[in-house]
Amino acid sequence: MIVQALAFYLFAAVTVGSAVMVITAKNPVHSVLFLVLALFNVAGLFVLLGAEFLAMLLVVVYAGAVTVLFLFVVMMLDINFVELRQGFLQYMPLGASIGIIVLAELAVVAGGWHFAPDVAKVATAPTPPIETMTNTHALGAILYTDYIYLFQAAGLVLLVGMIGAIVLTHRKRPGVRKQVIADQVNLKVEDVAEFKKVEIGKGV
Repeated sequence: MIVQALAFYLFAAVTVGSAVMVITAKNPVHSVLFLVLALFNVAGLFVLLGAEFLAMLLVVVYAGAVTVLFLFVVMMLDINFVELRQGFLQYMPLGASIGIIVLAELAVVAGGWHFAPDVAKVATAPTPPIETMTNTHALGAILYTDYIYLFQAAGLVLLVGMIGAIVLTHRKRPGVRKQVIADQVNLKVEDVAEFKKVEIGKGV
């Protein structure tokens, strides 16, 4: 029990510290690397809770794929950070007010969850006995029964986002050359290449 408590405090402290560094780091590449560290430590917390499936998703999907994509995008973008920081003080009141509103909403949500009449039933429903059901089975049962409509709504949101990305990519814009697959397939070598016989000892 002491080892589990020490592991929990270690993972939690590293997670909070790396999350703070994600925001305060001046180099965006360092921010992404601290984000990877935070995700690994959150995965450790999930393992301590017995949610090994969620821990695997965090490591494989987010730390292994999404953050790597973030890192590639950040490294490829040529951003002038000095110019970005010039208007920091100008937008600070707006950002502070938005932060206060978000904190107030979180307080309302936490208060409603705490004072809900059926909070005990809802809290114990996703945690069946380990002997009767595995972690992945329990997660799937809750996701596809109690939250099936929310799951379908999330799928529709992702579908709309995918269609929007396709439409924005294939829209017609002046001055942009578009790839024509049929012309590339029917292309002949003689149309794009010129063959010359070079004599020995002479250049072209």
